[in-house]
Amino acid sequence: MDVDRLFAKRSERDEFLREHYSSPLPEEHRSDFAGLDYFPPDAAWELPGDYDPIPPRKVPIPSSAGIESSYTMTGTVTISIGESIYRLTVLDDGDGGAFIPFRDGTSGTETYGGGRYVGVASESAGAVTIDFNTAKNPWCVYDEEFTCPLPSAENWIVERIPAGAKMYEPPDQIATP
Repeated sequence: MDVDRLFAKRSERDEFLREHYSSPLPEEHRSDFAGLDYFPPDAAWELPGDYDPIPPRKVPIPSSAGIESSYTMTGTVTISIGESIYRLTVLDDGDGGAFIPFRDGTSGTETYGGGRYVGVASESAGAVTIDFNTAKNPWCVYDEEFTCPLPSAENWIVERIPAGAKMYEPPDQIATP
C-alpha cells in the first residue's frame, strides 16, 4: 500500500473542496473547512476483484432526490469480503472513468447513510483491485442541492468497511462542549 500517495490524494481532495470554484461545499463553509475525516489507511481494504465489462447500457438508479435517474452501467466487479461474495454494479462516472456506489455496515453511523463511491481502474475484463481506502462521499453530502446516485440493492455490503472518507459534518452542525 502506498500510504504517501493515499495521503497526497486525500490532501488534494480536501484542497479541491476548500478552494476550487467547482467545489460542492457551500461558500459559507469553505473558510472553516479543515479537511475531511478519514478512516486510517488499511491495506486489508485493497481487495482483489474480477471485473466483467458489459456493453454500456442505461439502468435506473435511485437518487438522493428520491427519484430514479438513468446511469450508464459498464459492468460488474465480483469481490469477497469475509464469508460473503458480492457482485457489484459498476457505473460510468461521466468523465471517462468508472465507479461503484456502495453501502456498507458503516452507512448511517460513521459514513453517509446513502453510501459512498469507490473507483474502478480497469476498462478490460479481468483482475482489478478495489481500494476502499479511496472511498469518497457523493457531492450531495456537502450540499443538498446536488442529486447523487445511490447504491442499488446489489451494492449493499453487509460488512463494515472502515476505510475511506467518513461522514462530513458542516461546521455549523458540529456540537461544541
